[in-house]
Amino acid sequence: MGQVSFDTLKFVETLESAGLPTAQAKAISIAVRESHEAVDVATKRDLEDVRKDLSAKISDVRKDLQLEMSGIRAEQKLIRWMLGAGILGILSLVVKAFLIPAL
Repeated sequence: MGQVSFDTLKFVETLESAGLPTAQAKAISIAVRESHEAVDVATKRDLEDVRKDLSAKISDVRKDLQLEMSGIRAEQKLIRWMLGAGILGILSLVVKAFLIPAL
């Protein structure tokens, strides 16, 4: 993760201009800087990197899913042909068994 910049000198000057003594302003500045260093903050660049990684992974998953779906569609087409041929065979047997001997 990135580091958030913190201008301690400017912060001390701001506190001094508000009426705080220099020693107290420096102590507050150090405490604030250390609290910023202790926290692992995500920067815009970090978030952009994560977004790019997630977009790439989502794209890969989509490609894999499309490949799987095309295989499933091919299998469904084959099954439809097989069922059609089976039904046609059964119908021909029914016609042969019940209708042709009657003629």
